[in-house]
Amino acid sequence: MNVPVNEPVITKAAKAYVADALETGWVSSAGPYIDKFEESFARFIGVNHAVTVTSGTTALHLSLVALGIGKGDEVILPDFTIVSCMNAVLYAGAIPVFVDIDPETYCMDPALIEAAITEKTVAIMPVHIYGHSCDMDPILEIAQKRNLLVIEDAAEVHGAEYKGRKCGSLGTVSAFSFYGNKIITTGEGGMVCTDDDLIADELRLLRNLAHAPGKRFWHEEVGYNYRLTNMQAALGLGQLESVTTLLGHKQWMGEQYTKQLSDIQGIVLPVTKAYSTNVYWMYGVRVTDELGISRDDLTARLRERGVDTRDFFIPLSSQPIAQDFGPAHCPVSAEVAATGFYLPSGLALTQEQLDYVCDVFHEVVSA
Repeated sequence: MNVPVNEPVITKAAKAYVADALETGWVSSAGPYIDKFEESFARFIGVNHAVTVTSGTTALHLSLVALGIGKGDEVILPDFTIVSCMNAVLYAGAIPVFVDIDPETYCMDPALIEAAITEKTVAIMPVHIYGHSCDMDPILEIAQKRNLLVIEDAAEVHGAEYKGRKCGSLGTVSAFSFYGNKIITTGEGGMVCTDDDLIADELRLLRNLAHAPGKRFWHEEVGYNYRLTNMQAALGLGQLESVTTLLGHKQWMGEQYTKQLSDIQGIVLPVTKAYSTNVYWMYGVRVTDELGISRDDLTARLRERGVDTRDFFIPLSSQPIAQDFGPAHCPVSAEVAATGFYLPSGLALTQEQLDYVCDVFHEVVSA
């Protein structure tokens, strides 16, 4: 048996809406599904505005630009995250400042933020990791006290909550990804959410080449072509209508993996803190010395038996493109990155496939 690390589920409604978009000819960035998707997603997250864009990366970039963040400004972000977060900061001309992570949740450690703040700091970018939320209250308190913006990266936590509030409703703005492995997918695509009317207006202006209001082809700002297509929005809307079912499958997956793997000594399974509802975007596992086999050897043996895996993110501070920003002391991030990987976690994962993954895992570590 071969079990892919991710396989999406495309709902019947999503297929029907995409077919409708094709049949009616609304295939580009105008059409009814854009507004419907934005309005429905805003209600789902609990915000006033949701603005579609072309990817999670462009959602972050557009957020930074709309907030006026640019050359010489510093943005604090976790060392352990996808490179898109750093790239967006660099696109804006700003400077990334890396902080270490919580060893249990793999999210930014709020206790380390104050020490990273300088006179150039303008924003904090907390990133919710692998389906588990950051501890947002301490981050928001620091931001309020120091007059900093909060750009919440919610790409991996569609539907997750922090103390009863949806992730993505907590920052000044928030960015979502709808890549193919996300809980809600548009193939490629993203969304920026905010409660601020003026920020939402600026986001909509900038994503569409910044045509001056009332004067098309007149440009007073540098704009971007970050428009989602009506076809993609149709796909996203159809997926969103089944989000409760999709989230239920993720919860089942997390519970099943934990139940079947908890007897293995020498691995660290995901936690769920009391403040969070974990949506298990990916089911991450870490290897300790007690297991007696390295992460790389373990994943190689799993792949030999048809179980696909992905290693955890490589820390941002260790990336070649980050060397101009000075060394970062992030030992937890380095340890987590070197020992972690995630198992097949797609929405199409079946009971048979999950059982097979767990059986193979036991066989490999017992050999």
